[in-house]
Amino acid sequence: MKDRSLVQIALYAAIFAVLGLLPKFDLPFAGGVPITAQSMGAMLAGVMLGAWRGALSIVLLLFVVALGAPLLAGGRGGLGVFFTPSVGFIFGWVAAAFVTGWLMQAMRRQSVLASALIASVIGGIVVEYAFGIVGLSLKAGLSLADATKACLIFIPGDAIKAVLVALIAQTVARGMPDALLSRHV
Repeated sequence: MKDRSLVQIALYAAIFAVLGLLPKFDLPFAGGVPITAQSMGAMLAGVMLGAWRGALSIVLLLFVVALGAPLLAGGRGGLGVFFTPSVGFIFGWVAAAFVTGWLMQAMRRQSVLASALIASVIGGIVVEYAFGIVGLSLKAGLSLADATKACLIFIPGDAIKAVLVALIAQTVARGMPDALLSRHV
């Protein structure tokens, strides 16, 4: 892997960590899964870096979190975070970044705004929730139907994040098209 790719992976892991500095909102009826800005980081990593680099940026962050760094929203870190009701969403970030990046690459002939929005919704919401709902169900002892209902509260915020990621991607594509790596793979 080239040095430039490593720097980009590390940069997006850092951006993801910075999104963890924004306060989390705990929802007691969502099985203990908080609302955070970090799901936007998975969308952004995929849209900007493409499938593999985007996923690797999240893997890098999760490795550092596993070592104990408090980089998840609310200052959470350590191996314990992988045993909470949020675990599905946490591992889902890797898949979300990969799918989002893959879709951006597959739609590289379409407009950046539309591609980024579609990729963020499918990868960053649909795929993310597929992992998150299963994890919530298993760790909180909820049925899949109840876990799905509990996660409905997250959809409006995640839809806003998807729109923001699409707008960011479009802005970057206009000013620095080479920075949108998902379009140059």
